[in-house]
Amino acid sequence: MSPDLSEKTAASPFPGRQSKLATALYNTNLEALALNPSPSLKYLTGLEFHLMERPVVALFKPHSPVVLVLPELESGKTSQLDYPVQVFPYGEDPDSWQAAFRQAAHASGLESGRTGIEPGRMRVLELRFLEEAAAQAQFVSAEQSIAELRMYKDSAEISAMRKAAQIAQQALQATLPMIKTGMTERQLAAELTQQLLRAGSQPELPFFPIVSAGPNSANPHATPTERQLQPGDLLLIDYGASYQGYISDITRTFAVGQVQDELARIHAIVQQANQAGRQAVQPGVTAEQVDAAARSVIDEAGYGQYFIHRTGHGLGMEAHEPPYIRAGNSLRLASGMTFTIEPGIYLPGRGGVRIEDNVVVSDQGFKSLTDLPRDLIRIGM
Repeated sequence: MSPDLSEKTAASPFPGRQSKLATALYNTNLEALALNPSPSLKYLTGLEFHLMERPVVALFKPHSPVVLVLPELESGKTSQLDYPVQVFPYGEDPDSWQAAFRQAAHASGLESGRTGIEPGRMRVLELRFLEEAAAQAQFVSAEQSIAELRMYKDSAEISAMRKAAQIAQQALQATLPMIKTGMTERQLAAELTQQLLRAGSQPELPFFPIVSAGPNSANPHATPTERQLQPGDLLLIDYGASYQGYISDITRTFAVGQVQDELARIHAIVQQANQAGRQAVQPGVTAEQVDAAARSVIDEAGYGQYFIHRTGHGLGMEAHEPPYIRAGNSLRLASGMTFTIEPGIYLPGRGGVRIEDNVVVSDQGFKSLTDLPRDLIRIGM
């Protein structure tokens, strides 16, 4: 969660998360962790910064204060933190920045050893400052350490995700009556975006809605175009909302009027695959077993070659994070893991279907955070 940092509270999750990080670093043979602005930084500190030309880095070493290198203009954000922190601010002169990094590296004991980074987040800008400040250190991937922390959501995180799902569902339900033939994909995406904000989503959406109709719906990650909705189209809508830093990610596929029999048939198959995937979720089952449960339905119906992506991905502060529900992933599911179940069939040049729900593993099995109807609903006529 992202509470108001001006209010210190015993319920703050950050000291506990930093303590768990120390264990995760030990388990992966890392001496420290370096993060630039990212969901992981917010998860561990509650601090948010924009990626910009001025570098920001937080250094975490077990049982030591959090060390921050940041511009002077950002230093006010650290005044009310409820955990120990050392701040090394710098001014507007870029020639002074390296000195701040050297001081921070020394304070963290980063001159040597293995320091973890997020390969998908750490920019060359920050990495070069770190390498110069700690020339003997090794900077290696910390993906496993971070996954150990963020994969297991607590009750507050799950509550925020449930609210994000409710906001998203409310927004789509408000949008559906406005859909008409002749409306373009972009117009529909813009309307849905407005409804998401009206329903209570934070302005920074997980991603811009995917709205694709007719042949375009056969592209799983299509970008909305000026194509107009036409009778007989399948209409795929993939979107989400943000609430208190956590997100939802939902897909439903609709029929614009009457669709061809085969298009209706693949929708029914995907609906069955979605149900099979969700029902396979329980503690101790592997991610690949859930993928197989959904995929087997589509394979047995003769459309296996048209299911061209994994069954799901983790969900939380990011739209894509561990665990990944795919073949070959032997990770055993455990209570608190949250992810999507989103099988699909995509017929090139004709249309595609995807039905995506958000689920959380519980002690008894799973709970679905999403409950929009999954049937093929006719709209736009």
